[in-house]
Amino acid sequence: MSYQTCIHMLACLPYSGHMKLPKKFTEHPESVDETYFEHMAFAAGMSRKLLKAAWCCAVHAVMPWRHCTSGSTAIKEMHEIVTAGARADLDTAA
Repeated sequence: MSYQTCIHMLACLPYSGHMKLPKKFTEHPESVDETYFEHMAFAAGMSRKLLKAAWCCAVHAVMPWRHCTSGSTAIKEMHEIVTAGARADLDTAA
């Protein structure tokens, strides 16, 4: 089973009153209209994208002809994702 499949399965778990999480675990995810597990999946996916972009930048530092735009493209794509929907509302409220 792949990493993405595992994260997706966690995000799809039904929320049960029996699994009441402390407020510090749910306050931020709720502020962006997500459950704890949905937010975990989102954050893990963004972490994966950041790690890939960091690797591309490290390779580019040593071999400038490789991954010339990979890092900046990844940053632009992540910015669009993070500033969409409820996250954009959160940013404008700050």
